[in-house]
Amino acid sequence: MQHLVTIASILSFGNKPDIVGVFKRNRNRLLPFALSLLFALILGCQTFGTQVKSSEILWDTYGIPHIYGQDATSAFRAFGWAQMQSHGNLLLRLYGQARGRAAEYWGEDYIDSDRWMLTMGVPERARVWYEAQDASFRNYLDAFANGINTYVESNPDAIDDEVEVVLPVKGEDILAHLQRVLNFTFVVSPEQVAGVSNSESKAGSNGWAIAPSRSASGNAMLLANPHLLWSDLFLWYEAQITAPGIDAYGASLVGIPVLNIAFNDNLGWTHTVNTHDGWDAYQLELADDGYRFDGKVRPFETKTISLKVKQKDGTLNEKPLVVKSSVHGPVVSESDGKATALRVVGLDQPGVLSQWWDMARSQNLAEFEKALQRLQLPMFTVMYADREGHIMHLFNGQVPVREQGDWKYWRGQIPGNTSKTLWTKTHPYEDLPRIIDPDSGWLQNANDPPWTTTFPAAIKADKYPSYMAPSFMDFRAQSSASMLAEDEKITFDEMVKYKHSTHMEFAERILDDLIPSARKYGGELGQQSATVLEKWDRQANADSRGAVLFAYWAQELDFDKAFSKPWTKDSPLTTPDGLANPKNAVALLEAAATKVQKVYGKLDVAWGEVFRLKHRNVNLPSNGGDGDLGIFRVVNFAPEENGRFQPVAGDSYVAAIEFSQPVQAMALMSYGNSSQPGSPHSIDQLELFAQKKLRPVWRIRKDIEANLESRKVF
Repeated sequence: MQHLVTIASILSFGNKPDIVGVFKRNRNRLLPFALSLLFALILGCQTFGTQVKSSEILWDTYGIPHIYGQDATSAFRAFGWAQMQSHGNLLLRLYGQARGRAAEYWGEDYIDSDRWMLTMGVPERARVWYEAQDASFRNYLDAFANGINTYVESNPDAIDDEVEVVLPVKGEDILAHLQRVLNFTFVVSPEQVAGVSNSESKAGSNGWAIAPSRSASGNAMLLANPHLLWSDLFLWYEAQITAPGIDAYGASLVGIPVLNIAFNDNLGWTHTVNTHDGWDAYQLELADDGYRFDGKVRPFETKTISLKVKQKDGTLNEKPLVVKSSVHGPVVSESDGKATALRVVGLDQPGVLSQWWDMARSQNLAEFEKALQRLQLPMFTVMYADREGHIMHLFNGQVPVREQGDWKYWRGQIPGNTSKTLWTKTHPYEDLPRIIDPDSGWLQNANDPPWTTTFPAAIKADKYPSYMAPSFMDFRAQSSASMLAEDEKITFDEMVKYKHSTHMEFAERILDDLIPSARKYGGELGQQSATVLEKWDRQANADSRGAVLFAYWAQELDFDKAFSKPWTKDSPLTTPDGLANPKNAVALLEAAATKVQKVYGKLDVAWGEVFRLKHRNVNLPSNGGDGDLGIFRVVNFAPEENGRFQPVAGDSYVAAIEFSQPVQAMALMSYGNSSQPGSPHSIDQLELFAQKKLRPVWRIRKDIEANLESRKVF
C-alpha cells in the first residue's frame, strides 16, 4: 500500500514533478515495489499468453459447438475437431469417396462412386486447387485437417474402425470433398447425366428477406430454410465460429470447413437451390480413333487410372479405368458410334471456401457484395438482409455465355461437332439477375426462377438471355409469395409461424373444381370422398383428415395435362387452375380412395397416422409434406411398412433472424446436430419439429455457459 501511495504522490505533484529526486528520496521503498511490479508483469504476460493461446469449444445442450479461436487458424482446427466429434464416421467416409478410393477401402458397392470421381478428375484437381490457395487459407485448410486427425488420436474408440483407413486427412481432401458436393452433385449428378430422375433427393430450399418497411418491428428479417436429404453429404452442421475478425453463426454441410449459411451482428444470408444450368452433355460423332470437331477429326486425350476394389477376403483387385476427354470435357458414355462428353462450370474456380469465409466476416452490404463478386460459388441463389435494412436477392452462379439457344435447348443434348456450341466463358457478376431493396419490401425464393422473387416483378426476364433461367412458379413458391404479400407488417413470431405452414396451395386451387365434379360424376365412393375433402382443413397437420386422400389423388395426376388453365407469367399467383378432364379426375379420385380405404380402413385417416417422424428410435406423428402440393413446410417421405411413411428429406436446418439490437434468432436442426452412434443429439430436436417449434439461438457467451453441456480447451 505504501508503494501505491508513493507513486500517487509523484503523479500528483504539480505539472513537472522532480521524478528523479523523488525516486532518490524514496528508493528504499520504491526498489522492492519495482521488483514486485516487474515480477507481476512477467507473470501477467505469461498468464495472458496462456489465455490468448488457448482456444475452446463450448458445447451447448443441443450439441452445437461454439468455437472460440485465438486466431483463424485455431478456429479452423477446432471446427475440424467439432465436426469429427459430431459426424466423424460420416465425414471420413465422405472424404474417402471424394478421393475416388472408396471401393479400395470398403468394397465393390463404391465402384460407381469412384468411377465418377476419377472420370471427373476430382482427386487430381483437388491437389491443383490446394496449391492455388493463398498461404493463409492453405494454412486454414491444414488446420481443419489437423483438427480431424488429432480428434481421432485423442479419441481412438470414438470412430468406427472401417473408416479410420482414410486417416490421416490432408488439406486437399477437403477440396476434393468440396468439388464432389458442389460441382458433381449439386451442379450435375451422375443421375442427371444418365437421364434418370433423382426425385427422391428433392434438393430444395425456402428463403425470405423482409425489409424494415414490411417488418412490424422496423428491423430487417431473414429466413433460412434449406431442405435436403437427411443423410450422406447433404447433412447440415450447426455451429458458431468466433475469432479475431469473425463472429458468425450458422450451418455448413458436413466436411466443409466454413459456414455456408450464416449471420453475424450486422448481416446474414441463406442459399436456395436455383434454376441454374451449369453443365452440358455434348454428343460427339466418333471417327477413326477420335471425334469430329469443326470439320476435322480430333484425337481424344486418354489416360488410364487404376481402380482398386477391396474383395471380401480383404485383397485388392485392380481394374484399369480408361478416361477419354474431348475439348468439351471427359467422356461419360460411348455406344453406337457416338459418345457423350460432359462440360461443367467452376472447375477453374478454387476460391469458394475463402469467399464464404469472407462473406461471414463482412459487416455491411458493400463488403458482402465485394466477396460475392468473386463468383467462386458455382450456383445457389443468395438471399440477404442486414441491420441497415437492406435486402437482396442474387441469382448467383457461374452461368456459361452461350451464343445461341434458350433454356429448353440447353437442357437437351448439345451437338459437339462444332465450336459454335462450345462455351468457354461465364457471365460476370453484373450480368446476373439481382435486386436490392425492392419497392415491395420483401423477397422470396422457393426454387423458382428469379423473375418471381417479389411482386410487382422487380427482375424482368426479358432483360436477360433466354437461357439464363426458365419461367415458372410452382405451388410452393406461390404459397411463399402469398404469405408475404398478404401481411403488411410481419412480426418475428409470424415469420416463424408462416415458416411452419402446411397449407396445401394446390388443394386450395383445385378443390373448388374437384369436389363439384365428384358430386356430378362420382359413384358412392366418389360421393364419400367429396364429403371428406369438404370437411378437410386444407392442411397437412398431424390431425388433418382428408390430406392423405388428396395426396394419394395428386400422386396419380399428370400435372402437365391436369389443368384447363396452365400457368402464365401474367397470372403467376392464380394459375394453373381448373380441371382439364373432370371425369378423369374423378376416376383417379375413386381409385385413390380405394387404395386409402384398403390400406388404412377409412378415407379420413389422419395425416400424422400415416406420415411419421420416424428417425432412429423416435416415432412421432408428422406434419408437412411434398412441396409439389404447395406446402411451404417441406418434408419428403419414403414408404416404410404397413402403409406408413418416414422422412428422408425436407426441412433440415431452419434459422429465423431479426436484425434487432441485439440480434434475435431461433433455429432448428430437424435431425439433430450429430450422426455419431449413441449421441443424444441425433434425435433431440425432433420433438420440437413435431410441435412446429424452433429453439433459441445462444450466441452470447453468458447464454451459452448458462446452457453448457461440456467444454473442450485446446
